[in-house]
Amino acid sequence: MKLKTNLPIFIVFALFFSFQDQAIAQEDPLSTPRSEFWRNVRFGGGLGLAFGNNNTQITVAPSAIYQYNEYIAFGPGLNFNYQKFGDFSSTLYGVSGIFLANPIPEIQLSGELEQLFGTQKINDIGGSQSFDVNNTALFLGVGYRYGGVTIGARYNVLFDNNDGIYAEAWQPFVRVYF
Repeated sequence: MKLKTNLPIFIVFALFFSFQDQAIAQEDPLSTPRSEFWRNVRFGGGLGLAFGNNNTQITVAPSAIYQYNEYIAFGPGLNFNYQKFGDFSSTLYGVSGIFLANPIPEIQLSGELEQLFGTQKINDIGGSQSFDVNNTALFLGVGYRYGGVTIGARYNVLFDNNDGIYAEAWQPFVRVYF
């Protein structure tokens, strides 16, 4: 059972580091020239951390974006999310799409549509219960950007206190693209 829980983590990190190797290999001057499309593709992603009263939430989200011009970028991503709140825990994985707008170089606006699947577990005096879940989230965010790093906050406009996925609608984030 432990292997099943760690499999999504392994997949997310394996994909993230394979993207990094590809990005480095594509910049090798001895390699074949990249097409115009691949010159505009950037790899990276985001991290999210939320802590509250007996609550921990960790999100790792590697992604790739196509930099359409200096103002607009968009692309797909993968997500891994772990949450623990008292006797409740969840391990989630999923896919996302991200749209980034930079009205000025230092400010980044974002929209992220995310679909998560996973397992939640509740431990109580009578034992533990485990069940499968899925959730759709739409995050709108704003951040300060310096180079390829953006630090900011995002808000889940589809947040529901009863969905059991996110503890709060607001989340801080760190997003990096190389």
